[in-house]
Amino acid sequence: MTMSSKSPDVLYLNRSDIVTLGGEHSHIYVDAVGDALAAHACGDYVQPLKPYLRRPGADHIADRIIAMPAYLGGEPAIAGVKWIGSRHDNPLQRGLERASGLIILNDPQTNYPIAIMEAGLISGMRTAAVTAVAARHLAKKGFAHLVCIGCGPIARMQLTTMLEQFPSIDRIHVFDRNPDAAEYLIEDVAAHFPKINYRIETDAESAIGMAEVLVTCTVADQPYISFDWLPKGAFISNVSIMDLHKEVFLKADKVVVDDWEQCNREKKIIHQLVTEGSFSRARLYAELGEIVIGAKPGRESDDEIILLNPMGMAIEDIACARHFYHLAQARGVGTQLPLYG
Repeated sequence: MTMSSKSPDVLYLNRSDIVTLGGEHSHIYVDAVGDALAAHACGDYVQPLKPYLRRPGADHIADRIIAMPAYLGGEPAIAGVKWIGSRHDNPLQRGLERASGLIILNDPQTNYPIAIMEAGLISGMRTAAVTAVAARHLAKKGFAHLVCIGCGPIARMQLTTMLEQFPSIDRIHVFDRNPDAAEYLIEDVAAHFPKINYRIETDAESAIGMAEVLVTCTVADQPYISFDWLPKGAFISNVSIMDLHKEVFLKADKVVVDDWEQCNREKKIIHQLVTEGSFSRARLYAELGEIVIGAKPGRESDDEIILLNPMGMAIEDIACARHFYHLAQARGVGTQLPLYG
């Protein structure tokens, strides 16, 4: 925190600033998310359950504003909150990205705010980084076929992150109920990764049948993916949470979450199963951080079907934002705003 005689300063980083600092590439996020998951497994964090704010009458699971506060240990320790809003119809109805938000960082010594930054890019890229970190441990070694269901901005970040992190990928299958979205996604990604074989599938089941790694990136509010669709050895990163039928959770060889308490709420599929008495914390294989630090093994055979259900954790956002804050300070990027004027 920079102090002046009149007012402490807050560093503001817009999306362009974050891009200037490397925010469109995966490496920063993968490292930061790995650190956050390790801290989670070691208990070096504070992360209250995130509240969901919904207006009266909201009937879609993606229509909400979420406050995600956290304290993250390490050198240096940091605190902060992500405030992120979403409307599923923003792209079609308003020409806007589905989600938007801000991250505020606080100095844990004084609790003063020290930075404000655009959260949409960070949020999407850290979500993709979770898939990549998990795939290191839960996907088959040297996997080549990646399948993505849903072809919006989150899918683009997932695909580009996975292609940057896993040079073994040589084929990508995508499906979206809007064929134009699938075409646009492939054109966008292929411009940066032209040597990959891309295929747009005509239905979700056909696409999923090709998956060594499957990533869901939809705004679905009802399950549609059956266990029988999944090939042996598949790793599923269930990013959009509501796509899988309950049987997938019950029949998968291993079910992994990022944080049990965050996943077992808000009437998500795990919460429904727990309420029904068919799933429990004891039945869960692991939280992802336990696998990252080696407390539990990841994939143990090529035939295992392994499901990751990542609700998303505030400590992941704060870890990434911490990195950008210090990088911006070192490089003189961003705008200093006086807190008091």
